[in-house]
Amino acid sequence: MMLAFVSLSMNAQDEVDYGPTMGWSSWNTFELNISESIIKGQADAMVSKGLLRVGYNHINIDDGYFGGRDAETGQLLIHKTRFPNGLKGIVDYIHKKGLKAGIYSDGGYNTCGSYHGGDKTGEGVGLYQHDQQDCDFFFKELGFDFIKVDFCGGDPVHNKDRLDLDEKARYTAIAKAIKNTGRTDVRMNICRWAYPGTWADDAGFSWRTTGDINASWNSVKGILAENLYMSAYCSKGHYNDMDMLEVGVEKWGNKLTSEENKTHFGMWCIMNSPLLIGCNINSLDATTLALLKNQDLIALNQDTLYQQAYLACKTNDCFVLVKDIETRYGNKRAFAIYNPNDQRKTITLNFKDIDLADSVALRDCFLRRNLGKFYETYEVVVPAHGAKIYVAEADARLERTCYEAETGYGSSYSEITGNVCQYAEASYCSGGYKAGWLGSKETNDLQWRHVFSKSGGTYTMKLDYICGENRNVTISVNGKKVKTFSNCNSGGWDKVATKTLEITLQPGENIIRLSNSTGWMPDIDCMRLEYQVPASIEGVKASKRQGKVYNLQGVEMNNTESLPRGIYIIDGQKRRVI
Repeated sequence: MMLAFVSLSMNAQDEVDYGPTMGWSSWNTFELNISESIIKGQADAMVSKGLLRVGYNHINIDDGYFGGRDAETGQLLIHKTRFPNGLKGIVDYIHKKGLKAGIYSDGGYNTCGSYHGGDKTGEGVGLYQHDQQDCDFFFKELGFDFIKVDFCGGDPVHNKDRLDLDEKARYTAIAKAIKNTGRTDVRMNICRWAYPGTWADDAGFSWRTTGDINASWNSVKGILAENLYMSAYCSKGHYNDMDMLEVGVEKWGNKLTSEENKTHFGMWCIMNSPLLIGCNINSLDATTLALLKNQDLIALNQDTLYQQAYLACKTNDCFVLVKDIETRYGNKRAFAIYNPNDQRKTITLNFKDIDLADSVALRDCFLRRNLGKFYETYEVVVPAHGAKIYVAEADARLERTCYEAETGYGSSYSEITGNVCQYAEASYCSGGYKAGWLGSKETNDLQWRHVFSKSGGTYTMKLDYICGENRNVTISVNGKKVKTFSNCNSGGWDKVATKTLEITLQPGENIIRLSNSTGWMPDIDCMRLEYQVPASIEGVKASKRQGKVYNLQGVEMNNTESLPRGIYIIDGQKRRVI
């Protein structure tokens, strides 16, 4: 089976307008030392090196362009030495190249560079008390298309005024000011250095989920660890930003190895992070440029299902992440095997763990080569600090049976607010993570919001939990309470126990919700579902005496002479055809 390749071109731009932002940002290489010539030079290189053609279309000016404010009008001024001709000409230059232009500001008075970098011309230039004035300037007068809004001016640790501002109030006000300009196409990146809360969906196009990245493996590994559990918070036009790319960046003697570069870029792609190149594009070597232009990987990032790969399982200390591409719940999926360890690992992947069955055709996204068909399992050696990323197309798609807690959505989840849903590493849990700090109020819940059942029916639900004391949890399906498990106590905070119940799912997507409005819930490892062959289907009931064959949805298979490989109900029992 040959796998179709989805390419990106400027002709397809309308189809990917809601995908994660792609482009270049000035900060990682140039920091405050930017200029008109540098910005124009990077725009030129973006086009000449073919990066625009594969989807990179933003040139973003970060901190360092400020020149203070007019004392009387409060008008934002531009640095006279770095940008002697102002910014309007640069925006026009970028636009004429077929690119979009991005700018930077802060939610408080000062920017990060003015405080930590000692750039006095950046003092007092933040958006605080100038929201509408600055947004009109950026988006109506100058024509910028993107803005990154930092928060040094709002965090007392990072500003001389010791301002302690509410991030939700500030970013919501800034989003409103942008809307008031009449522009509906501006993308705002919320840079609060941690997932700010589910309110961010209503304010930003993307949001930083961690502290600043640097060109070291420990930094990349740490950012990946903090984003393995973030898939539920990604949707069309709303993305978890794992920070700018360090691919090709060398600073303070640090740089990533070629294998680490591949992992960094590939995982950012399949996890739907914005892709903002941070190096000097003019200095890119051929290998690094080819990696950044890998259209197989970019296609995963810009796929129009807008899904971040979720954690499916952990095997031999490596993480397996998977997502649908092109068609929801179809036979074509992308998956990654990520090895954060310092030793190479041999991994045998069972295709059933990523909900695929029978023959599976694989395409290696790094090699950009079809590998052929495989049955049931695939064995591969993953280098230390490495990742293998594939597109898989199977003969059959299985219903998902394991929903890790780290793929669930917490309505109150925030990495800033305390005493609400949090995710934590847990070696005793099936996927390596658990969800905790759940309950005590109705909104502090955990939901699996896309539980798919092809035909609907009765399922056995097994809830794996961790708890060192007696706690309660209520299970609801599609808004209707099913059962409350009382006195959940697994015997310790590092021991997993299981509660079992029957639930009914409707055909299509379902929502399974865990809650406790009055007390704390147990920590959650995962939820497992097993489809019960419906006894009400007369054909299945009669299959023992009639010798008929049915698939797992109870549909009779007429041509039993050439059944495809898979699991069937034969003579009333589950049997595998090989």
